[in-house]
Amino acid sequence: MASPVEAARKHGGGKADPRLQKSVTGLAAARTTRGCTGYFHKHRSWINEQHLELCRIAAPTFLEEKRAQWMEAQFRLLGWDARMDRAGNVIAYADSNRQGPFVALTAHLDTVLAPRQPEEVHIDREGHFHGPGVSDNGPGLAALLAFAAAWKASPPLADSRASLLLVANVGEEGEGNLNGMRFLCRQSQLGHKIRSYLVLDGPGTDHITHRARASRRFEVAVTGPGGHSWSDHGNANPVHAVSRAIHCFTEELFVTGNGIDSRSSFNFGTIEGGVSVNSIPTMARAKLDVRSEESHRLEEMSRLLATVVERAVEIENSRASGGRVQAKVREIGARPGGRLWEGAAILTYLQAVDACLGIRAHLDCASTDANIPLSLGMEALSIGAGGQGGGAHTFDEWFDPEGRDLGLERILLTLCLLLTA
Repeated sequence: MASPVEAARKHGGGKADPRLQKSVTGLAAARTTRGCTGYFHKHRSWINEQHLELCRIAAPTFLEEKRAQWMEAQFRLLGWDARMDRAGNVIAYADSNRQGPFVALTAHLDTVLAPRQPEEVHIDREGHFHGPGVSDNGPGLAALLAFAAAWKASPPLADSRASLLLVANVGEEGEGNLNGMRFLCRQSQLGHKIRSYLVLDGPGTDHITHRARASRRFEVAVTGPGGHSWSDHGNANPVHAVSRAIHCFTEELFVTGNGIDSRSSFNFGTIEGGVSVNSIPTMARAKLDVRSEESHRLEEMSRLLATVVERAVEIENSRASGGRVQAKVREIGARPGGRLWEGAAILTYLQAVDACLGIRAHLDCASTDANIPLSLGMEALSIGAGGQGGGAHTFDEWFDPEGRDLGLERILLTLCLLLTA
């Protein structure tokens, strides 16, 4: 009888190979697998407690160390050999194997916003989580701990061809530029030993990210002499120049024939400058994120930014009777695009698991940690870790753990197929 991976390759990545479906059904019914899923169900409260505790440890991008140390300690308490690499990622080994091959289950440590006080992250009477990071990426990190515990307490596999590697990585959000995953894939000695990546990012079971949306981030900085709002009136104003650049960029995309489409996006996420209402600023700065499924659109938007900034500075200086402004556009990040190849076993396995569990998930394109392995031609997918959530990247973020068990079972069955292939 063909192995699951042989069946997957022969079938070309579809959803209905009967031999693979039979393998998944048998795996789901196996005593060892049921022992592991039973552990998730029995220890729901413990998983929720871990989720709450880790989210109360502030971990904004570039400042993930305290949360990383906490995760490392938890992995060790659960019987895993855990250590931090040079990038700050926490790597946890299931056994003594250091030669590989490995299947990596990953989740990012960092958040866009952080709680000012631990109590800002809380659970209400209905059992819903509230606070920064509870949805992005509390569910992913809690899932890593759930697997660390269940894998030791109730091992789902008697034998496997690869070892499980748990990774809590840094630098996924904002200007982190996927640096944790970049290090793991490109610089770490582990990189060439990992044959597939299952990335947990956020809640839900309704999507499978198999294509990586590329993005670029820019900082526009305009400087000038500044001065008093009355006595130095007439000096060119950096804030005015930055504001005009933003306006021109937006108008060019939305009003002219260069309009944005559903496969691209842009966002000016921060604007800063000046010290008081009665002072002409000496500096103004804005940061822009542009994304697209098509590389030529990224290039077009990048060139447009340079053009409108130059135009905005020229206009501001032409109207000034005093000091002039100057501008610099600096790229502060770039996420590569990529896609999973047709017939990849990891996607075939996950779709077979979804069919077994009655999950209807759509294939999508997004920007996640999976961008890096996908851009390098590696096997990778990004999925949610179960439950429901919303309000990501805001202080109104929330998470409902109802349905977490299903997400964990989905991950478990997929991992078992990957590890035994």
